[in-house]
Amino acid sequence: MSPLFRLRQFIRPYLPQVFLNLILLLTITGFSLYVPRVIQQVVDDGILAGNPSALAHSAFVLLGLGLGSALLNFSQRYLSEWIASRIGYDLRNRVYDHIQHQAFTYHDHAQSGQLISRCIEDVRSVERFAGASIVEAAQFILLTAGILWLMLADNVTLAVVALLPMIPLIYRAAEFGTRIGALFFKVDTAIGEVSNRLQENVSGVQVVRAFAREEYETERFKASNLEVLTHWVYVIDQWAKIMPLSNFLIALGTMLLLWVGGPMVISGQITLGELVAFNSYVLLLGAPAQQLTQLVEAAGEATAGIRRVFEVLDHAPEIQSPFNAVILDQLRGEVEFRGVSLNYKDEKHSALENIDLRVEPNSIVALMGQTGSGKTSLVNLIPRFYDVTAGGVFVDGRDVREMDLVSLRKQIGIVLQTSLLFSDSIKANIAYGRPDANEEEIFAAARAAQADEFIRGFPKGYETIVGERGVTLSGGQRQRVAIARALLMNPRILILDDSTSSVDTETEKLIQSALDTLMEGRTTFVIAHRLSTVRRADLIVVMDRGRIVQRGTHKELIRHGGLYRQIYDLQLKGHEKFTEEMEEIGRVEHIDARKESEELK
Repeated sequence: MSPLFRLRQFIRPYLPQVFLNLILLLTITGFSLYVPRVIQQVVDDGILAGNPSALAHSAFVLLGLGLGSALLNFSQRYLSEWIASRIGYDLRNRVYDHIQHQAFTYHDHAQSGQLISRCIEDVRSVERFAGASIVEAAQFILLTAGILWLMLADNVTLAVVALLPMIPLIYRAAEFGTRIGALFFKVDTAIGEVSNRLQENVSGVQVVRAFAREEYETERFKASNLEVLTHWVYVIDQWAKIMPLSNFLIALGTMLLLWVGGPMVISGQITLGELVAFNSYVLLLGAPAQQLTQLVEAAGEATAGIRRVFEVLDHAPEIQSPFNAVILDQLRGEVEFRGVSLNYKDEKHSALENIDLRVEPNSIVALMGQTGSGKTSLVNLIPRFYDVTAGGVFVDGRDVREMDLVSLRKQIGIVLQTSLLFSDSIKANIAYGRPDANEEEIFAAARAAQADEFIRGFPKGYETIVGERGVTLSGGQRQRVAIARALLMNPRILILDDSTSSVDTETEKLIQSALDTLMEGRTTFVIAHRLSTVRRADLIVVMDRGRIVQRGTHKELIRHGGLYRQIYDLQLKGHEKFTEEMEEIGRVEHIDARKESEELK
């Protein structure tokens, strides 16, 4: 079955408009088929009979047919484009919504540029076909069928002679149609690669500039763009071989008609008006015959587009709410990992292996370990961004795979290691997880995240529009807005993935002071390397190569040695000593200042 037949599910909602469009098309086709009859009357009843009144009558009929056709063509074209635009709108929304619900495993391997190309360029090719091309195809079928019927009814011999040259054209067009879909699929894939190159370069513009790789990236883009050009030129080359053939065959049909029909007029077998009418039918058939190759090309492009679109739509989300999913009320915040293992697709080694961990409600758990030890993978299992390979993750005693995803994730606040903000106002970014929040709640969350002061320092305050991905804010400012966004949700489970990594020591101290209060009454998972965060945790979990190698409090782990003690000695001990020295300097300066003040008095 042709991929184009899958469009019927998007056409179905607009069947009344489609039927109205067909009625308009039938009427227009009827007008077109009647014109040669009027021309025959002009020749036989007007010119040859020397009857001026017949000429005048025929002229007015032709004028009426022209005006009627113009009005109907306008209405029919408008309706066709309206239907096409609605189909494109629905299809684009369906693709975007489907992408939104795909699991992280899908996005780990999908190229964003290819997805953008499928959602925009491929849908647009389908929309173009659903608009003009389908109408032209229907018109071609109706007009051809009508002309064949009228010509065969009038004179079989002349009909066969006039239509004989059309057979090679139809054969060539059909042969071209079997190959064009695959050719356009290559074109669309190449366009997707260009889109991916562009998206990558725009996102990584700072890295490109920093390493002075502008020329290298330009050459990469040229290479991808050359692929598009190469495939397009090949398509044009194949298409161009058919177009001259259609013009030649139409001319050949006219010549054969005059060659055979001329003697028939002279011998009186047919009238001159009938021969002129036959020639008018051939010329009338010429336009859709020439459009045939264009229709085949448009169908091929749409076939490739719909194939690429349905490659996305046919990919069922790997993670979704089960049937009769449990819709959660207020969580207590107990989290338990039971024999959890996790293998990412195409990865040789396990990201997590046989993890057993129980976290009591309202406690703070710090996760430590070297890069790649599995800390982020572990917390990503709680909101079910990934599904475990073995074992299970339980929240309040229930497996997260039994829960409704929306109700689960709405009770989990997340501040990622790299804070992503949307190109919108600061207020809208803070309220992203709770769009119904009022201004006072938004302001309170910002104050708790130590963001209120710098936000009000902008000329437009909370209405300030941040740049794409929040690039107009500093790293620390982005992080505090992201923390405010998570806190506004008032989650029962809070995940902080190294959320203070982008802030300076002073800002970290302000944020940490706010977080100390805000962590109360909720279960918090903290991925951090700084001593100030790790030491205050109720439980420290040390991970290495996807396994838990140590667990306990700061004092217990220091006493027992092992990996935590090594990390502490290498990274944290100096920081702790520095912090103590700075605090001592601060106390000395405070004492000196007080003495100086007393002396002045």
